[in-house]
Amino acid sequence: MYSKLVQSNFIRLRMQQLQVSFVAVVIFVSGFALGNQFAANAAQFEYTQPPESREAFEPFWQVYNFIENDFVDVDTLAADVLVNGAINGMIEALDDQYSGYMNPEVYPLMNDDLDGAIDGIGVVIRMLEDSEEIQVATVLPGTPASEAGILTGDVFAAVNGIAATELSQLELATQVRGVAGTEVMLTMRRGEDLIDFTLMRAHIDIPNVETRLLSSEQGDIGYIRLNQFSPEARTEIDTALDELDTETLSGIVLDFRGNPGGLLLSAVDVASAFMEDGVVLIEQFGDGSEQVFNSSGDHSDIVTPMVVLVDEGSASASELVAGALQDSGRATIIGETTVGKGTVQSWHELVNGGGIRLTIARWLTPNRHWIHHQGITPDIVIEWTPESYEEMGLPESDLQLESAITFLESEALVSQVEARQ
Repeated sequence: MYSKLVQSNFIRLRMQQLQVSFVAVVIFVSGFALGNQFAANAAQFEYTQPPESREAFEPFWQVYNFIENDFVDVDTLAADVLVNGAINGMIEALDDQYSGYMNPEVYPLMNDDLDGAIDGIGVVIRMLEDSEEIQVATVLPGTPASEAGILTGDVFAAVNGIAATELSQLELATQVRGVAGTEVMLTMRRGEDLIDFTLMRAHIDIPNVETRLLSSEQGDIGYIRLNQFSPEARTEIDTALDELDTETLSGIVLDFRGNPGGLLLSAVDVASAFMEDGVVLIEQFGDGSEQVFNSSGDHSDIVTPMVVLVDEGSASASELVAGALQDSGRATIIGETTVGKGTVQSWHELVNGGGIRLTIARWLTPNRHWIHHQGITPDIVIEWTPESYEEMGLPESDLQLESAITFLESEALVSQVEARQ
């Protein structure tokens, strides 16, 4: 699954990674990006109990001692089981879908999401706002999910016999993911029908950038699809731009559809490739303080008209970059309203080998728009649901891309007329 990493002043001893929403299974879970992945190794900090919390935690220790002394099956109950339950309870009490606890078995798996290779089935998931059901947002081609016939829009009803309603996005992702060559049993709801699947997990290499030239009446248009904001995303974007020979192009299409997010610094770097200066995003913390992230100044010197394609699967870092390019007037946004994840998470390793993901800030677009639960609204709304991943990026079948080409042709025509005057 896909599955959600961001930078802030909260703790600087980290890789400063930003996941902004869907994470890879494959599963990628939408919206778990735009956070600070790996705030710091747990061994680097001494954890103490704040004096003001001692009285509040007395009932916790009372319960722990009652269990240790009186519970009938205490001999079969390990202490770490109680600790995991207590940590889960604290995190769940926050009532924040983007904060979560990962036990020592799960945490190492989730750390691999941006490596470009994952053991799983090959889908991107998201939680539906109204029903809180977990839905397939994208099916990656050539993966177990694609070959089994799982489709975009399918809803998880059960995983390995566990009702999906009993699982969070992260819990469902960890149930679906697993070692390549092992099986996972899924029940999916498609419309009114329930369909059972037994899939063999596989090792999946995820291509991060896809590039091609598209012919138009006004000249070639460069097409770049970015699948996630990995640590190498800016380098891969630069390579794609070099291959496209941007000086000869009449326009550029950046495709962020189905992109679940990724790292904060990666998002800032990608935005900086197309923004010579200006604000990329603003982080707003609980104490009222803010941090402004400006363009890095590492501009690619490209002034070609641009379109950014987004859809209901574009989340987190995708929304961040689309919002920055939209607010700055650098690009026209075409497609559908995005996921709407406007919070920042930090990831912290715990001394038990597990970890927590904790929401620490809101992020705002340059015009101070908080997109949480609202998403980025495209300048040109084109609704289109592809029947397969392969349809996306093909002008003959992709209505949103067709609209982008038409728009860029009109921009090129206007430029030619102005140049002759």
